[in-house]
Amino acid sequence: MICEYVVGAMASSRLLSVAMALSILVAQSAAIAQEVSHPVIQFDAAVEMATSLPRLHSLLVSRDGELILEKYLNGRTASSIANVKSVSKSVISALVRIAIDEGHIKGVDQPIEDFFGETLAIDADTRKGQITIGDLLTMQAGLETTSNRNYGAWVLSADWVGFALGLPLQHSPGILMEYSTGNTHLLSAILTSATGRSTLEFARDSLGQPLGFHLAAWPKDPQGIYFGGNDMEFTPRQMLAFGELYLNGGRASGRQVVPAAWIEASLQSRAVSTREIGRFYGYGWWVRDMAGYSTPYAWGYGGQFIILVPELNLVVVTTSSSNPGDERRPHLRQLYDLIEHLVIAPVSNSVARP
Repeated sequence: MICEYVVGAMASSRLLSVAMALSILVAQSAAIAQEVSHPVIQFDAAVEMATSLPRLHSLLVSRDGELILEKYLNGRTASSIANVKSVSKSVISALVRIAIDEGHIKGVDQPIEDFFGETLAIDADTRKGQITIGDLLTMQAGLETTSNRNYGAWVLSADWVGFALGLPLQHSPGILMEYSTGNTHLLSAILTSATGRSTLEFARDSLGQPLGFHLAAWPKDPQGIYFGGNDMEFTPRQMLAFGELYLNGGRASGRQVVPAAWIEASLQSRAVSTREIGRFYGYGWWVRDMAGYSTPYAWGYGGQFIILVPELNLVVVTTSSSNPGDERRPHLRQLYDLIEHLVIAPVSNSVARP
């Protein structure tokens, strides 16, 4: 009887040992499989270069919705709010589509005379009324730019909308891209008129709330219209959430915030940049090749970026000093190099490895 008990106990012990060994083997196999499908990517070179850039404030990278790099520099933290400058144009684009979805705006082909009829009625050039929502979104309104040489006079004027509409039509609408913040400010004025709410209120409810954050207020023009296409304020993580929204086909927290068809339409090349070779423009988003991928990106003065690499399911966010200075352009070139060669390329290489 005792022998049978001992033998049984030994057999049970062996079975337990075998079971434990199999359990460990399965766990190790799962870990190896996970490592193969999601290899650890080394960003040491990217962090080293980022640390050397005195104008850089943050560098965030997410892949498959997971934050895999988060670095704050030069005194900034995760809670630091950044003026994202012209990244705001990409946000305005999303708001326009939401307004279309809700029936406030008819569509991208709707002419602006529906909103600025009284102002345009006194203008000798009747073609201005035929500028469409889509022309404003793609920077193909044809109006002389309010940016660059005209920017100071424009923002110091008593009526930003009137100033932008009063500029001469240099090209027929829909023909040639001419970057102008006046275009997106007209879109903010249209949003305000069409929705009956301020652009800030509309943005907080339709974007900030579903993305899980409170959107900070930003400057207004003399008529109280929130600046369209400039000076919005986000934390880097909020920028990342907006980038993830576009990478996920307009969905966030189980909700379709922006139609998937609009995401696809926005990130397509719709106009050729007249300022930079090899760059294109969609509905409020730039497009260029980076590390062999067609890469849409939101771009703000000084080095504010939300960069999407859909093929890699990758979002890269940077914030930088927006102060003018001789070092701004070198910083921008270095930032492009960092993102392309030390972030996107390593991720691409990791995917290519067997």
